[in-house]
Amino acid sequence: MDPKIRFQLRKLVRELGKHRARHTELITVYIPAGYDINKVNAQLSSEQGTARNIKSSSTRKNVTDALEKMRRELKVYKQTPPNGLILFSGNVSGQEGVSDVQVWSMEPPIPLKTRLYRCDQSFFLEPLKEMTVSTAAYGLIVLDRREANIAWLKGKTIVPIKSFTSLVPGKTRAGGQSAARFQRVRENLAKDFFKKIAVAADKEFANKPDLKGVIVGGPGPTKENVIRNQFTEAVKKKIIGTVDIGYTGTAGLDELVNKASDILSQEEIIQEKKAVTRFFDLLSTKPSFTAYGKDEVERALTSGAIDTLLISESYDDNEIERLSEKTEQTGGKWVLISNETREGKQLEQFGGIAAVLRFSIS
Repeated sequence: MDPKIRFQLRKLVRELGKHRARHTELITVYIPAGYDINKVNAQLSSEQGTARNIKSSSTRKNVTDALEKMRRELKVYKQTPPNGLILFSGNVSGQEGVSDVQVWSMEPPIPLKTRLYRCDQSFFLEPLKEMTVSTAAYGLIVLDRREANIAWLKGKTIVPIKSFTSLVPGKTRAGGQSAARFQRVRENLAKDFFKKIAVAADKEFANKPDLKGVIVGGPGPTKENVIRNQFTEAVKKKIIGTVDIGYTGTAGLDELVNKASDILSQEEIIQEKKAVTRFFDLLSTKPSFTAYGKDEVERALTSGAIDTLLISESYDDNEIERLSEKTEQTGGKWVLISNETREGKQLEQFGGIAAVLRFSIS
C-alpha cells in the first residue's frame, strides 16, 4: 500500500476512534467487494423501522438520523466499488442534548472481505486498523561460527525471534590434543551448531505462506556452506538473497537490512533509511542544504526550497497533512518516518521534522 494512503487511513482511524456515544447510536457498515449494495440499502431501511421502537427519544432520533444519512450516502453508488465500501454514521457532538450527526464513507485500498452492520457506543474499526499495518514480512538470519540470530522483518520493524551461541572453541588448541583431532572436534561442534540454526529456520519460515522471502547474512563461505549443507529444501526455496556482513546480534540484523537494500528496495523501511541517511550525509558535508526543526522547515517551505521533507509519524496528523501538501505544491517529496526504527529515533532528536533542500536558504 502506498505510504500516503496508509497515513490517510491511520488518520481516519484515529479521528473515528475519538468518538464515543452515551448510548448505542454509532453505526458501522462494512460492505465486501462484490456484495449487492441494494441488499445493504434494504437492511438499513429495515433497521430504521426497528429504531422507531427505541424508548429514549434522543437515542431514537440519533439512530434514525444516522441511518437516513447513511442511506443517502449509499445513493451515490450504483453498485459496490471494486474493493468494497465502508460507512460510519452517528451523533458525534459529545454534548448531552446536542445533535451533530455525521457520515463518513470510504472505498478501501484493498479488497474488503468483512460483511458487517453494527450499532454501538463506538465505531467498529478493527478491519480498518488491520489495513494500516504493513503485511510485508521477510525472514532474517545472521550467523557465524560464534553466534546466530533469527528474526522477522515486519513492515518497518525487526522482530527478533531466536538467538544461538555456539560451543565451538577458538583456534588455540587445548593441551595434549593433536591439531587434526582438535580440528575434527571444532568441525563437529560447528556442524551441530549450524544444524540447530537450520532446524529453527525450518520451523519458523518453511510453512509461512505470507513470507515474502528469507535473507541470510554472515561471512562469505560460512553462510553459503550452511545454506548448502544444512538448510532444508523448503527454506532454500524461500531464500531471496545473501549478504556479507561482519556482525551478529541486533547490530548484525540491522546491518543485514541496510545491506539488503537492493533486495528490499520497494519496502517502506528502505525508503525511510535512504531518506534519513541522505539527510545526515548532507548535514555533515553541506549543512546549508538541510533544515530541521519546525521553524527552519517552515522557512524552507515558504522559500520553495524543499526537495524531500522527512516527518515523524509521531507528529500531529493535521500538521503532517498540511506540511506534506505544501511540500507537494512546491514540487517537493515527503517521507513519513516510523518512530520505531533507529532512523526514526534519530529524527526525533531533531524535533521530528527535517528536510533536504534544493538550494541553500541561509
